[in-house]
Amino acid sequence: MNASVRLSASSLRAHKRRFAGTFLAVFLGVAFLAGTLVMGDTLRASFDTMFGNATSGTDAVVRSADAITTPGESEGVREPVATDLVGTIEKVPGVAAAAPNIQGAGQLIGKNGDPIGGQGPPTLAGNWITDPELNAYRLAEGHAPHGSGEVVIDRGTAERGDLKIGDTTTLRTPDPVKVTVVGLATFGGEDGMAQVTFTGMTRADAEKYLTAAPGEAATIQVRAGPGVSQQELVDAVTPVLPKGVEAITGQESAEENTDMISSQFLSVFTTLLLVFSGIALLVATFSIHNTFAIVVAQRTRENALLRALGASRRQVTIATLVEASAVAVVASAAGLAGGIGIAAGLQALFPAIGFPFPEGDLVISALSMALPLAVGVVVCLGSALLPALRAGRTAPLAALRETAVDTSGASRTRAVTGLALIALALGVTLTGVLASPSIWLAATGAVLALIAFVVLGPVASTTAVRVLGGPLDRLRGVTGGLARRNALRSPKRTAATASALMIGVAVVSLFTVFGASLKATMDQTVARSFAGDVAISTPSFGAGGSGLSPRLADAVQRLPEVDTAVGLGRGVAEVDGKGRALTVTDPVALERTFDLGEIRGSMNGLGTDGIAITENEADKQHVKTGDKARLTFTDGRTQTFTVRAVYGQSELAGDYVITRDAWAPHRTQDADTLVAVSFKDGVGTDDGKAAVEKSAAQYGNPEVQTRDEYAQSAAGGIDMMLTLVYALLALAVLIALLGIANTLTLAIHERTRELGLLRAVGQTRSQLRAMVRWESILVAAFGTVGGLALGAFLGWVLVEASDGASDSAFAFAMPPLQLTVVALVGLTAGALAGLRPARRAARLDVLRAIATE
Repeated sequence: MNASVRLSASSLRAHKRRFAGTFLAVFLGVAFLAGTLVMGDTLRASFDTMFGNATSGTDAVVRSADAITTPGESEGVREPVATDLVGTIEKVPGVAAAAPNIQGAGQLIGKNGDPIGGQGPPTLAGNWITDPELNAYRLAEGHAPHGSGEVVIDRGTAERGDLKIGDTTTLRTPDPVKVTVVGLATFGGEDGMAQVTFTGMTRADAEKYLTAAPGEAATIQVRAGPGVSQQELVDAVTPVLPKGVEAITGQESAEENTDMISSQFLSVFTTLLLVFSGIALLVATFSIHNTFAIVVAQRTRENALLRALGASRRQVTIATLVEASAVAVVASAAGLAGGIGIAAGLQALFPAIGFPFPEGDLVISALSMALPLAVGVVVCLGSALLPALRAGRTAPLAALRETAVDTSGASRTRAVTGLALIALALGVTLTGVLASPSIWLAATGAVLALIAFVVLGPVASTTAVRVLGGPLDRLRGVTGGLARRNALRSPKRTAATASALMIGVAVVSLFTVFGASLKATMDQTVARSFAGDVAISTPSFGAGGSGLSPRLADAVQRLPEVDTAVGLGRGVAEVDGKGRALTVTDPVALERTFDLGEIRGSMNGLGTDGIAITENEADKQHVKTGDKARLTFTDGRTQTFTVRAVYGQSELAGDYVITRDAWAPHRTQDADTLVAVSFKDGVGTDDGKAAVEKSAAQYGNPEVQTRDEYAQSAAGGIDMMLTLVYALLALAVLIALLGIANTLTLAIHERTRELGLLRAVGQTRSQLRAMVRWESILVAAFGTVGGLALGAFLGWVLVEASDGASDSAFAFAMPPLQLTVVALVGLTAGALAGLRPARRAARLDVLRAIATE
């Protein structure tokens, strides 16, 4: 064992540059994984602190006991509580103070006329709580609101909107309200609550603009007296509360908010980062394995001499694994430090590009350090295991032979196995997306397809390099021909080198295809469902924005250029015991402006007790026209509705439609999410749009868009997602390029004598550099073409699987321009990866190269 360690240490000292690529691959993979875990821990701690600050002075929260949660949302909608409960609660022994918390959506307009926030974090408005301990915000400048129209805003919102004390602006509630800024506030010592905007109003204004009727609040916040714990306070308050109202501790309220963020956003975000960490480590595995395979092949004679001198197979194998362990431990330890740097960079970067992360110090836990370290060591050792076993099997007689170039890989067994895997992958995938829709079957088929591509790589590389390199003979003459032959020397090596890039390109292509398909789906949805000419809409990304005034549609309808204007509001109710989103609108105008497909029954007679349902939901609920449906609203009241219409399409109109009159008794803060407008015959789009914009300006100046503009903006979040995906995948592509560069560098060392002979017979330095660069480009071209094919296939699988798992119809789209850019980037990256090996080859001394053993 000691001899094996000494051999390993001696080999590492003598050939440390050979392992530079392996070191970087492990370093980057571990750094990304460690950065992801540190970032996740930091975000959870930051949100814990933020919500803890929000309830730091609140010992108990009184609220409605029941919440209605619709599919896809983790936060339910609760009935308001009566503000006159405050007087009752304040009389309870142990209560120091109680205050109603009236809260709703309210979006401020900045000095430049643009709304502040609204693309992600909530835009909140509420009553300014006068008790300083119950109010999470602290007045920093000015004074609290005293009269109608006076507001306090957080300092961060003021800076983003270029607002200061004394300025007058508009607050969308969603009805526009003229307000004057009289104070600036801070939150937890910061300028605001992350990217959330807050506007504090008088209690009378909050009741007027944010609630359906005076005397209602979202919650009542309670502060305990000296020596009373939060749980004791809850126990004391609970007996005086009416039925359907509960009290929870302030700590429980903070934990609920944190859990909601974790389940709704943080889990998805950290899972996304972990997936990309896994991709980076998978790519690194190919690069590491390739490096050790080449190093072992180059040391065949050296290992054979060791065997001839008495070294056992076990000693040679252990010596190779010890080298891998040393590289793994050092690179992984360095990766931990790099991971902390990546987390710090991400923490600064994401808020700058619109991600609403609260500020906070980095949280570095033992798990976030130990796990990446262990993963880095295991990945490196696992990648080096087969080459190490191959080194141990070296025969002593190999010392008498010249070192052989590895020409394995194109065996018949490999070809048969690869083809069988492809057939199995296609069968499982097609079953999962066509015959019996199943995301799990589709995912299994996708994994099998990836494995099949890797297994078939050496078989396909010979044909692919011949085809891709064919034009080089004519374009670059002898130099191109030599580059092609060098790439053909070892199909297994070429395939292993290209596989790392193939995986990176495949994932980039997958998301490119899926993103283009989502955009095509949105275009298809708008084209099929929306028959109007222009749309007035709210932001489609995140929880921000205040919605549109319910009076806007009526105002637009009165324009002489407009034929029909219909507003779509949103409500929630339990339909036969299950939470569902309701579309609140004028059903007759809806039918004229949207294509609802085939309608059974009539949208004309819904009234205050009728409901329209999509055909899909009617089948699920086993109802038809004339049947009854029981709806329970957030105010606790249950009403029986008659199904008076069943319609075919639901994309923009929703699955359940009721009238505004039916919703009015149960509404809270009323708002529309979309106003669709159709013009009269003979009215041009430009003229009609200008008239609508003028009318909408009186309601907070929301954006008016044509159908095409509306479809494009609705898909705007997709571009942000793709930008983030490309930035994260750049690491995997970088690791793949390091693998190509490292392989070429080692191959040049292997071919030192050959390169010297080429120079001796007349090859110039520039020709030698070009030969190495073109070899790199051919390897990159093979990986890029394979990655594009695999990525397009996986993109189709993802789209079809999503189509089968969703009620909406997904459209598959192949974006030729974007995929061409991906291909060009892959080829350019291959050329860049070959620059350093090419320069090194050109610097070889001719006589020394010829004399090299």
